[in-house]
Amino acid sequence: MRVALAIGDAGGVGPELAAKLLTHGDLQGQDVVVVGDASVLAMGARHAEVDLDLPVVSADQVNVLPSGHVLLDLGNCPAGGTVLGQSSPEAGAASLQNFATVLRLAKAGIVDVVMFTPFNKHSMRLARPSYVDEIGFIDMTLSSDRSGREFNVLEEVWNARVTSHIPLRQVAETLSVERILGSLRLTAEVMAGAGKPGARIGVAALNPHAGDGRNFGHEDDDIIAPAVEAAVAEGIPATGPVPSDTVFVRATRGEFDAVLTMYHDQGQIAMKLMGFDRGVTLIAGYGFPIVTPAHGTAFDIAGKGKADLGATLEAARLGIRLAKLNPASGNTVPLAEGWATDEVAPSRSAAE
Repeated sequence: MRVALAIGDAGGVGPELAAKLLTHGDLQGQDVVVVGDASVLAMGARHAEVDLDLPVVSADQVNVLPSGHVLLDLGNCPAGGTVLGQSSPEAGAASLQNFATVLRLAKAGIVDVVMFTPFNKHSMRLARPSYVDEIGFIDMTLSSDRSGREFNVLEEVWNARVTSHIPLRQVAETLSVERILGSLRLTAEVMAGAGKPGARIGVAALNPHAGDGRNFGHEDDDIIAPAVEAAVAEGIPATGPVPSDTVFVRATRGEFDAVLTMYHDQGQIAMKLMGFDRGVTLIAGYGFPIVTPAHGTAFDIAGKGKADLGATLEAARLGIRLAKLNPASGNTVPLAEGWATDEVAPSRSAAE
């Protein structure tokens, strides 16, 4: 069992969190390959006030990695040029390369879990204007024939969503019975893979009071309700549409194991309010778990040694647990020559 850890944005708390995670007791004895710039990881160790001394491996050595913690030094973002607390194209380009590298390691079957400390989308778009979101980037990097979905995970409830990184004004026109039903199927599949077969899913309404009989919109009656009915007919224990101002109340009281929301902030606000320092983002649907803390780069405290490890540690724990429950299928793609240094794929949004 090996984890690939991509160092996130060098201007944020990602390097510090990576250093703290590597020295935590839970990761001792765990095989980890850290991907990024050695000077950025060393900077993070200084900020975290921890000692790190990782063996460095090259791209042509990854097929036979030693046990324990090792560093694949891409030399792509010298810490001396990093401005803490700010977006930059240099940090964005390094984040993209780090991310592509760990994804390729997983596709080749060299690692079982992909993990990254927080990225900054503004930095990534400064480096690559076509970048939209992680799912679109994963699809292009892996040449995936099916897009995954993001899940936000707390011990008490999981949250999946039908649309993700799109403007709010586009949400209603993007919803369809097929899209919601597909999200319900994937939610049930992922929950079962996490050891929760038969998970009860509360489906959030789009409009106030679930549309109030079409007084406040037709989507709940004409799109969401039929999708829920179709899911139930397939044996998925889904309930909805449930007014979104009460669905998480019912979930935290034990009525639902997961909540499917229609758009990004509909779920994120509730989840971060319940457990900002524990929340994990899981990107599922690619044959291996992809995990990261649900919070961002925290530019305001970058370099101050204040970053809380809680969500990052929970992400590592979840990724390892899921990989143990769902071993890789063995359908791997060998690494091509120049795999760690070639141009990373352009991105598109597959989570609209």
